[in-house]
Amino acid sequence: MQTPASMVMGIVFAPLGLVLVFMAAITPQWREGQTQLVGVAGAEPRLLLRTDGLWESCLQVAHSELKQCWPVEGAYQSDPQVRLAQGLVLSSLFLCGAGIVLASVGVRCWTDLPLRSVVAAGGLLVALSGLLSLTALGVYTHNLGILGMEQKPPHRPHHRLPQLTLHPAGSLYFGWVGGCVQVLGGVALLLSFKIRPRCPSCTSCSQLKNKQDTEVYDISC
Repeated sequence: MQTPASMVMGIVFAPLGLVLVFMAAITPQWREGQTQLVGVAGAEPRLLLRTDGLWESCLQVAHSELKQCWPVEGAYQSDPQVRLAQGLVLSSLFLCGAGIVLASVGVRCWTDLPLRSVVAAGGLLVALSGLLSLTALGVYTHNLGILGMEQKPPHRPHHRLPQLTLHPAGSLYFGWVGGCVQVLGGVALLLSFKIRPRCPSCTSCSQLKNKQDTEVYDISC
């Protein structure tokens, strides 16, 4: 049996979306900003870059190898919007993985007929995971400039961050693309529920039965 195009599209798009959302989740470039460091003893001012992710923050001096990263902490870590985004992204990854497993079992490439209900159930999980990741990205983007700013951060001189004008960074774009791809893959798998594959052998049998002068014999080996 030839696998329907919608199933092929879903099986390809779902893992792709999972990889993109996972890459967005583990990288610390959800938001970024920069500021000028005042030169000391006649030294030239240097540009300081700051990036924040869901689980990691980084500081780097531009055009140099000076970079320091650490797990998110303080007001940023305890911000309800950040914690909500973390939970939604983790739930999205889990649901997408479960949906891919269900869809792969349902397609059953080693048999003639797929399990359409199992494929559709996997597609529903994949589509739901895409919606969760897009919700997390929307919440984070909407509150991007004020995350972690409501409380005073703890007194840690080596992690003290300057006030910067923050804007979306590359990881957010990976996440947006990944979430959309997840939704498309899930919808494609859901559409396969309505597809009833035609069995060539059944068609040939019906044609044989319609022929009055044809005798059909059962042959056993």
